[in-house]
Amino acid sequence: MKIAEAARDREVLFHALRPLVAAEARAEAPGAGVEARDLEQAVWVRLLERMAGDEGPPPDTVRWVRTAVRAEARHGRRTAAHELPYTRARPAAPTPADPRSDPERAALRADRRRALRTAVGRTPGRCPRLLTAMLSPDDLTYREIAGELGISQGSLGPMRSRCLGCLRRMLTPEIGTAELGGKRR
Repeated sequence: MKIAEAARDREVLFHALRPLVAAEARAEAPGAGVEARDLEQAVWVRLLERMAGDEGPPPDTVRWVRTAVRAEARHGRRTAAHELPYTRARPAAPTPADPRSDPERAALRADRRRALRTAVGRTPGRCPRLLTAMLSPDDLTYREIAGELGISQGSLGPMRSRCLGCLRRMLTPEIGTAELGGKRR
């Protein structure tokens, strides 16, 4: 008899809490990046675990539901931040030759890089050091570049603009200028 009473009490509690759990889950789900139904289900599981244990139903069920939904939403946000989307491995299909592997294009790219590095070395004043730092594969920040050159971070922008203008004037005869729409002359 006692088991039937407990089951009936649980059923009454679940029916009474269903609208609240659904509303709270719908409110928290978009911010957590999870489905509202998943959030709702996690809260029901948590409540069932609590009731199956020695604790029984929470004394303040409304407050408990709100706290549980928010806790599950936080858990969902943390989980979503660490998960990576599954990308299905595709079978290797014959692909056309990669244009980047074309020897002629590789030679042209190397020529352009060589011309750029040579022009950077011919720029006046502190420009070679600044442009070399900007072209670094380490992807230095303005703060790091300014520290390396021993200048203030605020003067880095105007100096960069002057150096790039000088570099542009030096490279124009070699590379050409871009017209409107990105076409070369």
